[in-house]
Amino acid sequence: MGELQCYATVARSDVAAIMPQIRDRLASYQAVIAAEAPDSVRMEYPFGWLALRWDAAGLVLQGGAEAATGLARLKDLMATAVRVYARPNPPAVVWQGDNAGDTHLESFRLMEVAASVRITPHMQRVRLHGTGLDRFAAFGAMHVRLQLPTPEVPAPVWPIAGPDGLPLWPDPENKPAPRVYTVRQLNAAEGWMDIDLLLHDTDGPGATWARTVQVGEHVGVIGPVGRPLKPQADHYLLGADETGLPAIARMLESLPAAASGHAFVEVAREADVQPIANQTGIALHWIYRGDAPAGAALEAAILAQPFPSGNAFGWFAAEAAHATAVREYWRGTLGLGRDQTLVAAYWRRGTSGHMAG
Repeated sequence: MGELQCYATVARSDVAAIMPQIRDRLASYQAVIAAEAPDSVRMEYPFGWLALRWDAAGLVLQGGAEAATGLARLKDLMATAVRVYARPNPPAVVWQGDNAGDTHLESFRLMEVAASVRITPHMQRVRLHGTGLDRFAAFGAMHVRLQLPTPEVPAPVWPIAGPDGLPLWPDPENKPAPRVYTVRQLNAAEGWMDIDLLLHDTDGPGATWARTVQVGEHVGVIGPVGRPLKPQADHYLLGADETGLPAIARMLESLPAAASGHAFVEVAREADVQPIANQTGIALHWIYRGDAPAGAALEAAILAQPFPSGNAFGWFAAEAAHATAVREYWRGTLGLGRDQTLVAAYWRRGTSGHMAG
């Protein structure tokens, strides 16, 4: 079978102004820049390649891959980048070429709950069974978007692929509640993944589902989502509150044994500490905040820690205000680039959002 290819043309008069952001976002997914000019760029990934060309009239998107999974991933990356940086009125991306018009959403899996266990006072671990889970390890990202049934929509209508290759909801009135979580552990060969869900004092859709879900129930999973971790760094500086604890735990259990650095995790109390099979040289530090607001002690610890020199990577996930402070320090004060840091606001104080559960 020959290479599968896709292409799309996007009309946009100001495309040159947003191309630096689109280019940087696509490059951050562990791309190799194969060719670049003032009005074009070609990037190569382990699963395929993409090429962008632009002028005053708009943008041409192209991609190629040996497998349908890789082609779908390229469509997702390019269409999402356009949607993110062409706000508030992003133009439509309509793919032509191979698999154009196919409504099968490659990134979606309908999975069954196999187990649900409380592992600490505020953390529930849910094991999901499904098929075709290789993609959740193939692209380097650690997160998925759970599509949760709710009391208002107990039997959701699941998504299909739209003309842009992204999720399309055929029945918006019966749409599940989306929440982003880390895949804590994954065994694609055996067909299961573990998701750790934080049980908030005030329940949102994620925490409510985690408290009440029963074995045998079904849930939708879309992914992987998010930027890949930089696995080839020698030194790491990691920080998270409880919402990012599953991600740090997975990193410590999967990064190379030679990796060194520091990881700071803030939890309310010692009872919220969970076993982590840290196989790296990264020192793990637990911070107990007690009844103080989440994030302040964690931010102080991260900002007080010198950023590692040499081939290093910084990762931080916590409440939005503290994530902003760390991002501004790493990017602004220290001048570190996107290839050296990843900072995420996993939740915002006083609100319930896609990352908040």
